[in-house]
Formats: sequence, C-alpha cells, structure tokens
Amino acid sequence: DSSGSATWYQTHEVFDKKVNNITFDFFYKPRTLTLLVVLLVTMFIFSFWRDDAVTDSNVWMGIVFVVIVLEVISILAFPNGPFIRPHPAIWRMGFGLSVAYMLILIFALFQKYQDIVAALQWLDPSLVGEGPDLTDYAVDCSLTLANVRSRIDVFILGHLIGWILKAMVIRDVILCWVNSIMWEVTEVAFAHLLANFNECWWDIWILDILLCNGLGIVIGLYLCKKLEVRRLNWASFKDLRWPRDKIKRAVLQFTPESWTHVRWLDPSSTYMRYAAISIFVILWQVSELNTFFLKHIFLIPTTNLINTYRLVLIGIMAAPAIRQYYVYCTDKTCKRMGTQAWVFIANTFLESLLCIKCGKELFAQTLIDNLIFWIVFQLLTCLVVLFTLIYVSQRRKRESIEKKS
Repeated sequence: DSSGSATWYQTHEVFDKKVNNITFDFFYKPRTLTLLVVLLVTMFIFSFWRDDAVTDSNVWMGIVFVVIVLEVISILAFPNGPFIRPHPAIWRMGFGLSVAYMLILIFALFQKYQDIVAALQWLDPSLVGEGPDLTDYAVDCSLTLANVRSRIDVFILGHLIGWILKAMVIRDVILCWVNSIMWEVTEVAFAHLLANFNECWWDIWILDILLCNGLGIVIGLYLCKKLEVRRLNWASFKDLRWPRDKIKRAVLQFTPESWTHVRWLDPSSTYMRYAAISIFVILWQVSELNTFFLKHIFLIPTTNLINTYRLVLIGIMAAPAIRQYYVYCTDKTCKRMGTQAWVFIANTFLESLLCIKCGKELFAQTLIDNLIFWIVFQLLTCLVVLFTLIYVSQRRKRESIEKKS
C-alpha cells in the first residue's frame, strides 16, 4: 500500500539518501578513474621526490596518505546516510573519519598506557610534562561578582553553542532537558573521580542549567521550529537569472534540504521505546563522560586542540547517528540500525574501554553506590517522564471527549 511504500522510502532514505534535484551535474558525476589517477600520481610524486632522511617526517607522511586514501574510498563506496547538504561526499568523508577513529581506538586498546601517552606527545610535543587537570571549582562557593566572573570564559560560549547544536539534533524539548539535568547528576555521581566535576550550586543551576543549557535549548529548538515551517522550494541554478539570486541559492546549499519533525516520546510508546530512549540517554552521558576521562587519563590539557578536534569529530558522527537511531527506535518497519549509528555506539564503548583499561588506578576508586545510583536514577527518570506524558495525553483525550459530549 502507499503508506507502507512511504515508510519504506523514509527508512531507506535514512540509510542512503539520494539527491533528486541536481543543478550542477559536474559535482555529482562519478569520477572514479580520475580520482584513482590523481591519487596514484600524487603518491608517486611524494614517495619518490621528497627527502626521506627524517623518520618522523616519513611517519607523518604515511599517516596523512593513509587517511587521504581512506577518505577517497569513503567518497566512492560509503553510503550518504540521512544528510546530503551541502554535498553527500562531505558526509561520506565524515563517516570515513569515524571508521578511521574506530580503527585507531581498537589499535590503542591493545597498547600500553605509556606507549599511548608517548604517541600523543609525539603528535603534539606541547603535551610533554603535562599532568592531569585537578582543578576544583567548588573551593569557594560564595556568590560574589568576582567568583561569577571567574567562571565566565570562552568555554561558556562553547557550552552554549554546543547545546544549540545538541537541541537541533535531538529536536525534543523534554529529551533535551532530561539530558541536560542528567549530565549535572552525572557530574555529581563521578565527582569523587574527577575533581573538576565539583562545582558550586550557583555554577550548576544558574550558569550551567539555566544559562548555557537552557538558553542553548531554547535557541536550538526555535531554529528547529523555523526550519519546520519553512517552505522548501529548491530552484535550480540554471533557472535563476540574477547574480543575487544565484548567490542566495549557493548560500542555501549549506542549509538542510528538508526538515523532519521528530517525536521521541509518544503516549502510545511500548516498553521497547522506553528501553531505547533510556539507552539513548545513558549513551549520551557516557559519550560526554569520555571527553573528561580521556583528557584526564591521557594528560591532555583542556585547552589543547586535540580535545577540540575530537569534539568536532564527535559532532560529525553524532548528527547522522542520532537520526538513524531515532528511525530505528520509532519506525516499526526499520529492521536494522544504520551504519553511522552502529559505528558511533561502537566508538563510544571503545573510548570507555580504553579509559577503563588505561585508568585502572583511577577507576579502582569508584564508589559502587554512586554508580548504581547513577544508572537507576537515569532509568527511573526516563520512566517517570514517559508515564507522565502518557497520563497527560490520556487526560487531554478524556477532557476533549467530555467537551464534545
């Protein structure tokens, strides 16, 4: 039937969305032989006409070309995933980077801690001599202007922008707030392991939850609402006469091709939907935790660019992964999880395994009661939210029926 065909099409589009309205044929035609020739010629030139006397330079060049070849293969062979703007090749390359990151994590999992630290210091010599971040933000919790100003830095802006993007990816106000508050609970539960999780009450409730998280959620969901109601009429470059219209169309190429309304929490949700949402919330917290444990265990300062590169990569991986996970959880006709979601979940657990393996002394201090409380609290929160939504929905239905009668 037509509804079944539409559902199948939606599910298929999440795996490998196709470009329907192509305006520049040059950018969408397959050029496999051209890429192969350019790649081989480039490797030939760099391998034969460069000074290979310095071992470090040789290793760097080898790493660079391994990544380049993997990215070329990604462009040629990997699926588009759910997104095609500004060009499907960009999202294929992002998927290629996530696969490369997974292979690096697998390789690191079988190495000694000292060797991993040495490799990181070889990549970035500024890491030599660095120690773990032991900053405690709860030393002086008096609510003074000086204390508040000392907490406001560039990371506040990054925190705000991060939640704007997170809200635009999740697209559900309840789930956004659940993840926001759960993260503060997560910090409290693991503060005995990481000193910089200790924060003052006003830092948690005012700066974090209300200012950064809250404002970011409001702005992100406002942008989602605008994108949902926007009328999408993609005119071809060939049909535009004026330069101003062509420039505007070029800029719009970097906006979403379409925008789908999502509904994570449904009053008719089954136990499987509850389990899927609970897993999503826990995975979200674990991915955030990995950021702090990785830089603490492997002695990477917060301001180091390695952290920034990883966060950008996580963002590139998370956007299509969350979309595919959402369809897998909510569409009964979808029988398998998308590849981007699969790789993202694998990377999250591989990061956690690497942290546990290399931070045995740190995790030996884990308070089991805190860990159990953290897991149970998240499961109960998801359960309460879901049942509250069901109760409110049923109550509204009864009131609507009573008014009609």
